[in-house]
Amino acid sequence: MTVAKPASRPAVPHFSSGPCAKRPGWNAQNLKDAALGRSHRAKVGKTKLKLAIDLTREVLEVPADYRIGIVPASDTGAVEMALWSLLGARPVTTLAWESFGEGWVSDIVKELKLKDVTKLNAAYGEIPDLSKVDPKSDVVFTWNGTTSGVRVPNADWISATREGLTICDATSAAFAQPLDFAKLDVVTFSWQKALGGEAAHGMLILSPRAVERLETYKPAWPLPKIFRMTKGGKINEGIFVGETINTPSMLCVEDYLDALNWAKSIGGLKALIARADANTKVLADWKAKTPWIDFLAKDAAIRSNTSVCLKFTDPAITSLSEDAQAEFSKKLVALIEKEGAGYDFAYYRDAPAGLRIWCGATVEAKDVEILTQWIDWAFAETKATLAKAA
Repeated sequence: MTVAKPASRPAVPHFSSGPCAKRPGWNAQNLKDAALGRSHRAKVGKTKLKLAIDLTREVLEVPADYRIGIVPASDTGAVEMALWSLLGARPVTTLAWESFGEGWVSDIVKELKLKDVTKLNAAYGEIPDLSKVDPKSDVVFTWNGTTSGVRVPNADWISATREGLTICDATSAAFAQPLDFAKLDVVTFSWQKALGGEAAHGMLILSPRAVERLETYKPAWPLPKIFRMTKGGKINEGIFVGETINTPSMLCVEDYLDALNWAKSIGGLKALIARADANTKVLADWKAKTPWIDFLAKDAAIRSNTSVCLKFTDPAITSLSEDAQAEFSKKLVALIEKEGAGYDFAYYRDAPAGLRIWCGATVEAKDVEILTQWIDWAFAETKATLAKAA
């Protein structure tokens, strides 16, 4: 089947799941007030860092009694700070259904060497049985599995009277999906995801219960300086007012402030979620009329609205070996990238072969719709090439 090459290209052809597309209308001139060449400990630096925390609380709708800190090493650094500082006080339940969740399990078992760990796993496209989570244990999970396109449907499975802490990696969910903070004790994310910020900075949000754990429990292992959140047995409040442990990039801070102010200007969290939902609906509508594509997550209730993962269902493709299917996906994406019509939307290397299209709020629905036209074209072209080689 021949498909005509589309006549137009996305205005912003960036569909990477991190770093993600910049917000609509972004321009480097928006960063002209960055405190470059100034100390982050100077008044101007502290003011901007504190503003980043305050705007995060406002836009993300974080409860007033939760602490928010800017920490090193992106979302990974924020999660590791939580794992190394908080775990070990009671049994742990881990939830994993994709590569990053599995990474946290590996750290807990192999690096921290905790013994009393219950592992609840599921394959790509599925989710573990959340009813099996023991409320007496600490729970570590990703809200949205970036590499599988699977998210938890809600926080109803978390007990309001839980004894353990819930540690939630929310990096591809924050600012695009509603987070039930009453059920979450630790929430982490990075700037480069849903708001299209720059890399290397993590955000760590702690509930009063998490702070209590920090002040009453001392891990059996040594903590590197960048992980330490207490001084003299009390929470280091400076971290949560912008006195960062290490030196942040003030250019990246300015970019994050720009993204947060844009989010406020369009209507805050509700508007951000609506934009992500609208982008995902474009793919759902396309899938409904396209017989050779499907969501990796079959259950719509657990389907991501940010890192949307798709798989090919054409028998000519599914009958191939895994390596051949992977090669087909890569060739299709490369063909579109060569045309400048879409970048970085291939499947994650550990996931089943297919596509992963970022649909967060900084992406425009019209661009997603145009991308699907290019995928139609590239699929036909790549399949024709496959047939000729057979």
